[in-house]
Amino acid sequence: MLFLLISRRTYSAALNAPFSRSNSQISHFARTGQIDRARQVFDQLRDKTVVSWNAIVAGYFQNNQPREARQLFDHMPERNTVSWNGLISGYVKNGMTGEAREAFNKMPERNVLSWTAMLRGYVQEGMIEEAERLFSQMPVKNVVSWTVMIGGLIEDGRVDEALKLFYVMPVKDVVARTSMIGGLCSEGRLKEAREIFDEMPERNVVAWTTMINGYVIHNKVDLARKLFEVMPGKNEVTWTAMLMGYTRSGRIKEAAELFDAMPVQSAPACNEMIMGFGQDGQVAEARWVFDQMTEKDDVPWSSMIKVYERKGFELEALGLFRLMQLQGIRPNFPSMISTLSVCGSLAILNHGREVHAQLVRSMFDFDVYVCSVLITMYIKCGDLVKGKLVFDRFTFKDTVMWNSIITGYAQHGLGKEALQVFYDMVSSGVPPDEVTFIGALSACSYTGRVKEGIELFESMKSKYLVNPKTEHYSCVVDLLGRAGKLNEAMNLIRDMSVEADACVWGALLGACRIHNRLDLAEVVAKKLSLIEPENSGHHILLSNIYSSQGRWRDVAALRSNMRVHSLSKSPGCSWIEVEKNVHVFTGGDIMSHPEHALILKMVEKLDGVIIEAGYSPDGSFVLHDVEEEEKVHSLRHHSEKLAAAFGILKVPKGMPIRIMKNLRVCGDCHAAIKLIARVTEREIVLRDANRFHHFKDGSCSCGDYW
Repeated sequence: MLFLLISRRTYSAALNAPFSRSNSQISHFARTGQIDRARQVFDQLRDKTVVSWNAIVAGYFQNNQPREARQLFDHMPERNTVSWNGLISGYVKNGMTGEAREAFNKMPERNVLSWTAMLRGYVQEGMIEEAERLFSQMPVKNVVSWTVMIGGLIEDGRVDEALKLFYVMPVKDVVARTSMIGGLCSEGRLKEAREIFDEMPERNVVAWTTMINGYVIHNKVDLARKLFEVMPGKNEVTWTAMLMGYTRSGRIKEAAELFDAMPVQSAPACNEMIMGFGQDGQVAEARWVFDQMTEKDDVPWSSMIKVYERKGFELEALGLFRLMQLQGIRPNFPSMISTLSVCGSLAILNHGREVHAQLVRSMFDFDVYVCSVLITMYIKCGDLVKGKLVFDRFTFKDTVMWNSIITGYAQHGLGKEALQVFYDMVSSGVPPDEVTFIGALSACSYTGRVKEGIELFESMKSKYLVNPKTEHYSCVVDLLGRAGKLNEAMNLIRDMSVEADACVWGALLGACRIHNRLDLAEVVAKKLSLIEPENSGHHILLSNIYSSQGRWRDVAALRSNMRVHSLSKSPGCSWIEVEKNVHVFTGGDIMSHPEHALILKMVEKLDGVIIEAGYSPDGSFVLHDVEEEEKVHSLRHHSEKLAAAFGILKVPKGMPIRIMKNLRVCGDCHAAIKLIARVTEREIVLRDANRFHHFKDGSCSCGDYW
């Protein structure tokens, strides 16, 4: 009899083996995204059991095809509770909570899994009140039900209510305790979280990591390290959480030591070190971590590009972005935003347009933040028309977008247009902020609109409730100074409600340079020496004033004092983009360019032509007591002239020549480029440290007021 029973079982198992194997295949193919192959296996089954039907329905839900799943469910010859639970869970996974509730209501018989699946659906969609009602109606609750409800309350920010529920929970497992620890840590209630942690009868790696991460988030790094040291088994997440504690609190040395000690330097850990080194200014170390990664997705590429962008390594950022594309890594949103910022900084318009096209293809271009970055990029590249087109596309504009276009008009010397946009902004109901007024006041300053600027400044606090800061005073001092009202500017500084900083005094010193007020310049320079003793800028400006008046002994004494205090002048350089390559020119250093002979020939040719057109070199912009011939030679090799000559050689006719300069354009170059634009019949757009100059037909957009 026993033999017969065993034989029957063996025979039954043999019969069921093909079905079991087929059901496993259905589940496997569905799980790996091969739903069509799963369906083939299902269709080929001669006798389909309820298990087979459940497997294929679940497979369609897994592959985000709920409609097909429901059609199969409706054709099932028989259903059990597992079938209905699968339908509810499938709808929940696809975010179809309403359909899940309809199925739940139709169930002939429910078990605790049915209730929990529906509860999870409500929590997942943030429908916490519905979840609470369902939870209160549950005839039987298991530990998962309690844990899901507690997690929902925590997600809803109701940690106190979650804690009350946690304390009445009949059986608390490690998941429930860990969830409660995480909720308390999120609110900074570390002591309560630690009490639950210490009372846990058993802890897994997730519980340890949650508590460590809680300390890290709230900058309790040393407490996190103590717990980390006694943790019995650490995984990659634990190591990365501890590493993050050090990097984000600026303790890079300790972060580097921990990183070196890691048994496995995971991609998230490497990415954290790239950002940590970058924020600390250790760009080479960040690049070393990046280079030693064997497998890189878009995240470390994006992080390294951001480090370069934030720390002023624009060319390196651009090069890495290009390399990323060449290696087939699809640029993500952060990398494109960083690259757009770089394109704006370097005024690389063509590359910026390409990134814009990528944003359009990725459907990111309707994001308000992206729009602001795009406007800024186009404006910095000198394409104000395109920047305005991007601005006009949006019906609802935020403050940043309005500020971007106001600042853009200001930088391009369009004061009237900038003020009109300002008043349009106010009329649309968007309140101006501090940045708005900096843009509007700068527009008045750059275009000599003294009356409008003063009225705007006086209305800041009284009408718009924006308290003036030093940046706003600096704009008004610049406004008055450019207009020759230096005494009024000085009186404004004396009456300031805040203490004048280097920007304010620097604006006045710049005005002294324009109007040759040596007496006031010397007073202002002394003030600046006290505020910023290591800044060479004010010494250079004072030296310019001395040299313009031929006071070479004073120039020499000032330069000698700068050498004694190790103060050096930033070299003037200009750059231009040609065929996606950036060509940099430093004044007097033409020989380093591979095409220097051709450029020099063009410089000499242009020099001769513009002299015939009336150009006379202005030797006052040469800051040395040298012979006139040597002064002319020095002026000829100013970086913006070299860049202009290269642009005429390389940029096709009909296209604007776009030049960037790191310092303010000198008066001699300004006069020369106006004539170069006329004799060559080219449009030359020059962006210097302050603003844009659009040269065309022998005139400049600034109206010689800069």
